[in-house]
Amino acid sequence: MPKSITRRDVLKGSAAAAIVAALGTTAQADPTRPSPKRLRVGIIGCGGKGWSGMELAAEHGDIVALCDVDMENRLKAMAQHPTAASFLDYRDMVPAMADSMDCVVISTPDHHHYPASMLAMKHGLHTYCEKPLTRTIWEAREMSKLARKMKVATQMGNQSTAQTPMREVAKLIRSGAFGAVKEIHLWTDRSKGWWAQGSPRPADAKCPDKLDFDRWLGPRPERHYAEGYHPFSWRGYWDFGTGALGDMGCHIFNMVFMALDLRDPLAVQAETSGHNRETFPEWSIVHYEFGKRGNRAPVNLTWYDGGKRPAPSLAKGFELGGNGVIVVCEKDTVYGEDESNSKFHLVSGNTMPAVNVDVSPGHMAEFMRAAAGGPAAVSNFPNYSGPMAETVLLGNLAIWANGPRLEWDAKNLQVKGSTEYDSLIRPDFRRGWAVKL
Repeated sequence: MPKSITRRDVLKGSAAAAIVAALGTTAQADPTRPSPKRLRVGIIGCGGKGWSGMELAAEHGDIVALCDVDMENRLKAMAQHPTAASFLDYRDMVPAMADSMDCVVISTPDHHHYPASMLAMKHGLHTYCEKPLTRTIWEAREMSKLARKMKVATQMGNQSTAQTPMREVAKLIRSGAFGAVKEIHLWTDRSKGWWAQGSPRPADAKCPDKLDFDRWLGPRPERHYAEGYHPFSWRGYWDFGTGALGDMGCHIFNMVFMALDLRDPLAVQAETSGHNRETFPEWSIVHYEFGKRGNRAPVNLTWYDGGKRPAPSLAKGFELGGNGVIVVCEKDTVYGEDESNSKFHLVSGNTMPAVNVDVSPGHMAEFMRAAAGGPAAVSNFPNYSGPMAETVLLGNLAIWANGPRLEWDAKNLQVKGSTEYDSLIRPDFRRGWAVKL
């Protein structure tokens, strides 16, 4: 470990013990060095999903570094892991701790996924990043390229990839067990009741003392703090999140992507409630067109969010829930009843055929196994989650356009015949936040 670490706001030892006492929690500090058989893990983003990711990672390795711009999140994590070094800024943590870490788990708002992941991979660290992998398409492509170049283990946090029922249904569809796929429908109840969309920029407000808002903004353009950005509703803002489609798409696209390799759509088109380009619309319906690929026939996919759903007649006998998937095939129709990809039914009432698949040891366990030198996790960046994120995020270009059909040049990451969407495809970064490779 380096002798000096800049911007390190919480230290080991007595400071950690004081934090534990102040929070009224108990934790057993282990002054011994981590076993060489256990991975050394850095956590970037300690609150919300970051907390659960940290706890899962701790089942497989030693938490040696913590980073969060929210002091409360950081102190709570230090109370749980008092021997870990603590940082306010991952731009300090990663280079300072690179020789003392094997991997990182990143659970920040979407706009930090790319710079944090690229910095980690640049330093040779195995990288787990929460969905939707990135905020923009170009960022997803670049993360895939660097992961391949650096030969690091990677995984996106779309946990249902480890579900055996999803793997089974995907294999059945891929094998043609239900005949050729005719159409696909995916939907979510987000954002209604979850976070704000279709609303203007909120009024400026005083930033809480616990939060370093400038670092929270990170690579995005400067703006004043306002109620709602942190810790959750950032999902609905174009500057920070990816809306209902980006937030839930990497869960709900997951089975059909696995089944049909739905990468590089030919075109997308959307209808929406209308929006002010500050937040995503209250609802949207996005149409994807996929061309022929190998033995796969062309297929159309429709996405619905904000409470919109496909026609109930597509899954007669079932009450469509808030999230789901319907795959209409020649011989039968597959219905998945929620975003967890754990329960699938045949609309005909027939029993799902038995099929053999690789059983995952668990989503985080897959990543840790890969980081320890085992087989790649299914949802690794280059071969799976990167291309899937590109597909999902392409729909946001159609949502922005709200009407026109956009033809997509996947090779060059360009809407054919237009430069209007370039800043949505490849973002600019505030000074100090671009990762130099």
